[in-house]
Amino acid sequence: MSTIDKIWFTRCPVPTASGLAYNLGWLNEEFGEVGVLQDAGPELAEHHFDHRLLGLFREGGNVPALAARSEGAKTRLIGLTWIEEWQSILVRPESGITGAAELRGARIALPGWAETRARSFPRAMALHGVKGALSAAGLTFDDVTFVEVEQPASDVGRDGAGRVGSWPGLRELAAGEVDAVYVKGARSAEQAREIGAVVAVDLDAHPDPRTRVNNGTPRPITVHEDLLADHPDLVVSFLTQTLRAADWAAGNLEAVRGFLEAETRSGARGVATAYRGDFHRGLHPDLSPERLDLLKVQKDFLLVHGFLAADVDVDGWAAHEPLAEARERLARQSGEPAYLPGDEPAHLPGETQAGLPGERGHGSSAAVPERDGAAV
Repeated sequence: MSTIDKIWFTRCPVPTASGLAYNLGWLNEEFGEVGVLQDAGPELAEHHFDHRLLGLFREGGNVPALAARSEGAKTRLIGLTWIEEWQSILVRPESGITGAAELRGARIALPGWAETRARSFPRAMALHGVKGALSAAGLTFDDVTFVEVEQPASDVGRDGAGRVGSWPGLRELAAGEVDAVYVKGARSAEQAREIGAVVAVDLDAHPDPRTRVNNGTPRPITVHEDLLADHPDLVVSFLTQTLRAADWAAGNLEAVRGFLEAETRSGARGVATAYRGDFHRGLHPDLSPERLDLLKVQKDFLLVHGFLAADVDVDGWAAHEPLAEARERLARQSGEPAYLPGDEPAHLPGETQAGLPGERGHGSSAAVPERDGAAV
């Protein structure tokens, strides 16, 4: 049996219940002092991408997780979340591009390849985001011209601490070297506002969630398979705290936004722009057939475009038992009914909700979303 000296956690600058559990101090309460790869040196921080650290829990983008699995990493998938993150195609206001159809013939930014498949996630994100936009207008990659732009640094540990670069392609958009760029999240919303870019295609507004399947949609929670096999109680404990944090988030929107400002290194306006509506009520992980199918869409895309070394059996990768047990454990602690496997999640991917701040119809051209007459 494997021996665990320390529990490690790695987080991305995005909304996650596990990140909230860590920030609330609940993971340290559960496990003692939890190591965070973002605070570690490069020899440990690398495991954010290759997942070869036995005691590691990772909730982050699916490109590195799938790439690592395709290259033989011994991991298991224990949960999936789906959080809308302001995925958009931006253009200059004078471009004449006011919707997906006008992207025909456009020069679109595409980050270059990094040193590994896993670290090439910005390229994968841009490529799949553009595909979603084009498909809404019946267009394909053959209808646009990709212009390679610089791949941003992907350091995770102390070497990358405090580094906040420009979203790839925004500099080239401002300079007129490209006509459009895919973006997502709070930092890109702030940077878009700084250069005066406008939204040509709001991918979040499309009713079909497959148009915005990408690195963070859905977002996997993975563990080393030896940790699950030899210490299943640790995995259940982690998921219990994650579910507990998701329950807490549902009633604490402003506090969640405060944590996100720190996590994303963004201001309140950027967070409010990127994370709209009732996002804080949908942080619970599940392994529903719907989310697994959406992950398969992403896996197939990555395989076709060279981001995976081999195919990945998503169904065989998933381990359902820990999350089911965590739900039961939390239900016993709280006295509430357990969310059982196969139940419908509270907010399905793609479910539309009325009255979202900054809501726009698909294909409309709009500046960065506004609320109550003021930019948010």
